[in-house]
Amino acid sequence: MTRIFLVDDSAFVRRALTRVLATEPGFRVVGEAASGEEAIARIPAADPDFVTLDVGLPGMDGLAVLAALLRWKPSLKVVMLSAHTQAGAAATVAALAGGAVDVIDKTRFSVMDLEVLRREVVDRFKALATTSSARVDARAVGSGTTGVLAAASGEIRRCEVCVIGASTGGPAAIQHILQALPAQFPLPTMVVQHMPEGFTAPFAHRLDSLCHLRVEEAVEGDQLRPGRVVIARAGRHLRVGPNLALTLSPDPRDAKHTPSVDVTMRSAARARPGRVLGILLTGMGEDGAEGMCAILNSGGLTIAESEASCVVYGMPRAAVRRGGVTWELPLPEIAGLLAGLDPHPPLVGELPAARRRSAQPDMF
Repeated sequence: MTRIFLVDDSAFVRRALTRVLATEPGFRVVGEAASGEEAIARIPAADPDFVTLDVGLPGMDGLAVLAALLRWKPSLKVVMLSAHTQAGAAATVAALAGGAVDVIDKTRFSVMDLEVLRREVVDRFKALATTSSARVDARAVGSGTTGVLAAASGEIRRCEVCVIGASTGGPAAIQHILQALPAQFPLPTMVVQHMPEGFTAPFAHRLDSLCHLRVEEAVEGDQLRPGRVVIARAGRHLRVGPNLALTLSPDPRDAKHTPSVDVTMRSAARARPGRVLGILLTGMGEDGAEGMCAILNSGGLTIAESEASCVVYGMPRAAVRRGGVTWELPLPEIAGLLAGLDPHPPLVGELPAARRRSAQPDMF
């Protein structure tokens, strides 16, 4: 039985969540709180597996509550509830970087029927309930793959564009990678992180303040260049053309996620066949699996985050099973590999081959 504690100053939100969770076998609401102080006082005795936590609590705010809860129980899975106001979005991005595993846009609760709300909330909890709560240790050494990393670094030197995709647990993982990169990092980089509308600009702003590279939300017609990272805008798919100019579009409108990792990766594979590095990080679902295959099939290279460091090993697993992964590495090794790339890659020449994951799909 998965135990859930609800923290929100809105009685409506607490009632709505309680109603949808009460109908779902395997989930039990074990308590509620309307303030941060009340949450800190009541949660230890309830000992939940999950906490839904409002960002904008009166008094002790959601960020302070999150920090206190993770000090008490580092394995606790906290899902933030946030309105996409400027202040709420910025605080939510900080919470995701600080250990919260996901965010739900609470402004949709007033217009969302309970069945849609059930899918929105319960599907996330089911995915998260089957995983360990990964906490990234920047000092982690990895899994003894030094030779593979050295050879991989050599192969990646021929790439001209990097695309990083992530979903649940992604903000902290992306921050971990980008903070490790020097200002001379040679690959123009696009990042696709599943987020509600209004959250990607604060996400880019936060990363820009923490990283050596310039980090900005993607703008129509802008051009990729070394030393810069663009974050796909929520509500728009991000594509890159042969001249590395960016285009933003709501189409395809039937995509499960907007922005879609698949859409961005496929466009990069077309724009620079054989010269793209695709990286797929933690996340639920399968977005990015087709994109990774497109990059690999066009002659590019791909890295999937291994289960050892994923908050949710869903998207990387889907890419591995479809045969779209060159290497599978834990997050600290991905960051270290990219941080060590030569800022002056060769334009031509034969590169050493690294030990690769089989291109055949995992059938189990």
